[in-house]
Amino acid sequence: MSILDIKTLDFTYGADILYKGAEMRLFEGEHACLVGPNGSGKSTLLRLMEGSLSPDKGTIEWAGNKTVGYLDQYQTLNEEQTVKAYLYNVFYELFEKETYMESLYEKLGDAEPEKQERMLSTAAQIGEMLIDSDFYAIKSKIGSVIHGLGLDSNILEKPIKDCSSGMRAKVILAKLLLEEADVLLLDEPTNFLDIKHIDWLSKFLNDYEKTFIVVSHHEEFLQQVATTVFALENHEIIRYKGNYDYYLQARALRYEQHEKAFETQQKFIKKTEDFIQKNITRAKTSTRAKSRRKMLKKMPKLKAPPKTRTYQFKFPVGRPSGKEVLKLNGLEIGYDAPLIEPLSFEILKGEKVVITGKNGIGKSTLLKTLLEKTAKISGKFYWSDTVTISYFEQDSTLHGELTPFEIVHNAYPDFTRKDVMSLLGAHGINYEIAHRMIKTLSGGEKAKTRLALLRHQKSNVLIVDEPTNHLDAAAKEALKEALEAYQGTLLLVSHEEAFYRDLCDYEIALYSV
Repeated sequence: MSILDIKTLDFTYGADILYKGAEMRLFEGEHACLVGPNGSGKSTLLRLMEGSLSPDKGTIEWAGNKTVGYLDQYQTLNEEQTVKAYLYNVFYELFEKETYMESLYEKLGDAEPEKQERMLSTAAQIGEMLIDSDFYAIKSKIGSVIHGLGLDSNILEKPIKDCSSGMRAKVILAKLLLEEADVLLLDEPTNFLDIKHIDWLSKFLNDYEKTFIVVSHHEEFLQQVATTVFALENHEIIRYKGNYDYYLQARALRYEQHEKAFETQQKFIKKTEDFIQKNITRAKTSTRAKSRRKMLKKMPKLKAPPKTRTYQFKFPVGRPSGKEVLKLNGLEIGYDAPLIEPLSFEILKGEKVVITGKNGIGKSTLLKTLLEKTAKISGKFYWSDTVTISYFEQDSTLHGELTPFEIVHNAYPDFTRKDVMSLLGAHGINYEIAHRMIKTLSGGEKAKTRLALLRHQKSNVLIVDEPTNHLDAAAKEALKEALEAYQGTLLLVSHEEAFYRDLCDYEIALYSV
């Protein structure tokens, strides 16, 4: 049975068309993924489904009484609230019922005999309902979810303000999974998860008896969880009834057939137009020419096959650094207490190094400590005197009302308008996206804007923290090639082994205290 019907959907950002007459049906119990290149409108479609955006035209209708849970990793939370209070709020009504049941038992002794029987009956009914709702397993259930997502149980007592961005994203996801909505809309749920916890989430979703749609650029994850693929192609939503591997094969075949049909039609149109032009004024052939012109007007025109977006990422190198670029001697990082064992190692000129470890262990904290954005606890570290650093931070600071054009122009005030647009275009940002407020852009478009800012920053040390979050496959490949070509020293944090495996010379793994 269909639980979501999208009909004749139109939606644009300015002149940038995302959907034109798009149609989609989602069925009860379907496990689906939504795919498409950066900027094609995946996150926007989820927000349209969730209701925070409205279509320009068309309808989005859910079946009655269906609860929809939407993963927004950047939602505003009560900073003072503890993680425990935030998660336990999922079961607020059950806790209220338990409180009421306990109050009935407490009042029994003071109640008149004829009321006691009714009170006992009501309390017993509430108790049975709580048992049927697995109320007494709530603590265990919450523990299972947060551990599955890579969080320790001690996080429950933390105020949300003390959680890192990765921890906060996991807590938001944990609450959504605990709510067990009829439909889950999951936008990049794997961004802050390592392999072990992605596997746990895959199993959770495979066992989920209800419906979900997931957006992710993690192809292995999609292969594990999706049995239906919705692909955004040419402003339409194309349904592929099969897993992700089937989608890749079917799409390649579909694209090949469409390309051939489009080329054949274009040749036919060109030939027919030439005939019309030559014969429309000739007395003997004018009738035939007019007939063919009418035929061309009525003929349905095929859309041109979508072009694969290309990227030209580049990180320019500055003056050479010294041989010993970075040296750590017993460095302890953290906040109130050390996060990991003291670190002692050195990185030499031209080496490409990846820092790994489970989420929340302190990879980003290590980078911020080395950049003196966060204070160390103890120990020492030394940079070569000749080091110049470019830094790509994991958390985007681009949330305001400036456009990508304005952001780049502010960073490079001597650039002409053409220079700015050329730089953005090389990073996959077209004219329309370049002139939209940054807060309206997808995570991938924000990441590409930030990468564009590094294009003319000469350095001999490049520090890059989780750069592949939000990037599609083509952008990841282009980024990897740019990092391989970089002639300086690379310090990379990444949870995607497939990305760093052939890129880096060696790995530095972090372990908790």
